[in-house]
Amino acid sequence: MLFLVRHGRPVQVRGVAAEHWELDPAGFDDVWALRDRLPAGATWYSSPETKAQQTAQLLTDGEVGVVEGLREHVRGGAWVEDFQATVERAFADPTVPAYDGWEPLEECRARVMKAAAGILSAHAGEDVVLVGHGTAWTVLASELTGTLPDVARWRNLGMPDVVTVAPR
Repeated sequence: MLFLVRHGRPVQVRGVAAEHWELDPAGFDDVWALRDRLPAGATWYSSPETKAQQTAQLLTDGEVGVVEGLREHVRGGAWVEDFQATVERAFADPTVPAYDGWEPLEECRARVMKAAAGILSAHAGEDVVLVGHGTAWTVLASELTGTLPDVARWRNLGMPDVVTVAPR
């Protein structure tokens, strides 16, 4: 089984790219609460982003591999006032950037899927936990299950949260 963990709540800092944000210590209890929803003995991997690695460190005492391909949808460093609507535009047309400096969502999907496929192949039949990001996990879950990306699910993901996927 595959467990996709969305990172905990970060401290948002204007002028600092989201990929560099750290977890908000006030949300650590929310992250620790996920431990019971994750399997013992699983193999763990994380996005290279700080908030994802910090989330993984709070959830497991074991080794966590860091995989560049698991990073979030690349969004540059610009602060976007209407972030939710902009991400929804990315889902509506994944072939074009939804905002100046953003990668097309299709590129994110291809990158994350390639990374996850390699991990799942190397750990066939094992439980795997990937710690990362909401948008990346939404497109990955849709790819692995052969369904359309569930934008409503993305909108309702918590920080942190867990999505369990049985790849087809």
